Amino acid sequence: MTYRFLLESIWHPLLAFEERRGGALPAELELQALWFAGAFGRDFRSTDGRTVRIVQFGEWNRGAGPDFFQAAVEIDGAVRTGALEIDSAAAAWEAHGHAANPAFREVVLHVLFQDDDTRKVFTRTCEHREIPQVVISEIQLADALNRPPREVAIAHPGRCVFPLKFLSAGALGSLLDEAACFRAAAKAARWLRTADAHGRDAALFQATAEALGYGGNSLALRLLAQRLPLAALKAAPAAIEAILFGAAGFLGPNLHEQAPPDTREYLCGLWETWWKYRASFEVTPERAIPWKLHGQRPANHPHRRIGALASLLAAWSQYRRLALARPFKVKPVLDFLQALEHGFWSRRHTLTSTRTPQKLALFGRSLGLELVANHLAPLAMHETAMTFKDYHKLRNSAPNEKVRRCAIRLFGALALAQPWLRRVAHHQALLQIYHDFCLEDFSECHECPFPEQLTQWK
Repeated sequence: MTYRFLLESIWHPLLAFEERRGGALPAELELQALWFAGAFGRDFRSTDGRTVRIVQFGEWNRGAGPDFFQAAVEIDGAVRTGALEIDSAAAAWEAHGHAANPAFREVVLHVLFQDDDTRKVFTRTCEHREIPQVVISEIQLADALNRPPREVAIAHPGRCVFPLKFLSAGALGSLLDEAACFRAAAKAARWLRTADAHGRDAALFQATAEALGYGGNSLALRLLAQRLPLAALKAAPAAIEAILFGAAGFLGPNLHEQAPPDTREYLCGLWETWWKYRASFEVTPERAIPWKLHGQRPANHPHRRIGALASLLAAWSQYRRLALARPFKVKPVLDFLQALEHGFWSRRHTLTSTRTPQKLALFGRSLGLELVANHLAPLAMHETAMTFKDYHKLRNSAPNEKVRRCAIRLFGALALAQPWLRRVAHHQALLQIYHDFCLEDFSECHECPFPEQLTQWK
């Protein structure tokens, strides 16, 4: 029995999706980010039955008008170039006034996430040209989001404590290894979809930015990386920091007045540089990135994480060589990340904070391991550039909150779970089990089928 068979034999996918029908869609900005990352693939069928293939995903629009410019779409073999609009439902086209707006004249495809079952809704431009529609299904969306119906489950021992207690160490180890492999395969598939849409460099850039955002700003930093193509940043190496902070919405002409005296020169330099590039990269308020600024540990503040991303971009060639090396080695990547330094960000938490007496790691070991576990190692294993045996050897630091919750639920207490909390692979395995069972179950364990299935695991 494999973990995939265990999962598919327990939860019936269509039933799970039926239970969620009518639930709130993610924010439109997140839907746009998923689309641009290639999370739904390239090939679709329009609502009138024509084949649709995305040749080029285009570029983010930073102001008013359609969501993406310079897209190329092949419809029944004919390539059309222009803009692309994403809406939750077809009716939004009329409701938002797009039909009468000349800015939407060049739209070649309308992407929807809710189909109107009661009436046919046409998408037309101000010139009365009909625009083809593509509807992303609930199954496609759920697969792309990889998000269960709820975020956390109550951290108390579950019914699986008893059957797990009587599983041999070998059987439990094989279960966790299978779950870790299952999770890695899903993560590799996601990375490869982005690489197919934008190339391997862009996929690595977006994945690294997302990893830097762990702790509340993963979507925000991925959006920043999507809106600032790597080629554009490489073309202005001396302006990378200013462009990153400016496009993020963190720079202003008077920011230096709020800062300590020893930081004002740095901030003035950022603003003066940003002013030269502002017209090309600034976004309008309605398209602002939704940063989480409060409730963050100082080391996780988005200012600091953007500073780390800027430092990484300054040494991009070396980083790319190590991150995508074949065969893949973890230690050189971690050593490289831990050695990163910056004249300002090695001693600052935010743009206006005071200087710290001790140096701060821009990319500490625990964050480096998160990047390896969630992006680099899954890809390397998929491409046979790393064995699961080597992945299994990776030791982890203290478990995060979700891993601790899963450990308590499965094993009864953190102390009992300790033998399975020492490795990166086992952390990933516990997160996958927590995702697939604890967060899918609303009966507080009473109706979850996982405990009964455990008795059949060999």
